[in-house]
Amino acid sequence: MRVLAVSDLVVDHLYVSDVHKKYPEVGLLIGCGDLPFYYLEFLISAFNVPLVYVRGNHDDRLQYAADGRVLDHVPGGIDLHGKAVEFKGVLLAGLEGSMRYSAERPFMYTDSEMRREMLPLFTRLLWNKIKYGRYLDILVTHSPPFGIHDRPDRPHTGFRVFLSFLHAFKPRYMLHGHIHIHRQRDQHITQFEETTIINVYPYYLFDDPFGLMENGRF
Repeated sequence: MRVLAVSDLVVDHLYVSDVHKKYPEVGLLIGCGDLPFYYLEFLISAFNVPLVYVRGNHDDRLQYAADGRVLDHVPGGIDLHGKAVEFKGVLLAGLEGSMRYSAERPFMYTDSEMRREMLPLFTRLLWNKIKYGRYLDILVTHSPPFGIHDRPDRPHTGFRVFLSFLHAFKPRYMLHGHIHIHRQRDQHITQFEETTIINVYPYYLFDDPFGLMENGRF
């Protein structure tokens, strides 16, 4: 069981018809925002597996499919923002967007606004704890937490409230995009308490990332 996470950039060698041969055994796709719907729809079709995704600060509410259809969601995908779902025993939740720096763009929030966006998750996460013995395995976001992988300019500043979320709910992984990596030495994996935070830009491939196969959860 492999998981392919993508964000922010259409990668040419993923956007080919035989991509499933290059990356066999991918069983789940995760989108971390700022990607055109036609690209995500293509990946679903090419791999023939489910997709969960959040939107980024450069996404529009309506986008085009490859055939010109106007879409408000990715066909066959699950918009994970404000939701918690279970996939083959893996518990996922998502939060879209970036720090607010423009009044004219959707999917931007202040820290206080992002805290409100989190509220619908709490009941489901508490139920997860009762049913599964843990709150969450993977938090999917577009932006990073404050002080981890972020940048000093406001558009690329991470959310402080994400740190509180990670402290409270202790997901095994947090996957984000938004921060473009241009140098090999740029840090893209950081441990925060019990959570491994990964900047997936522009894509990141897990081979049994959670050790869940050996635990019987896949």
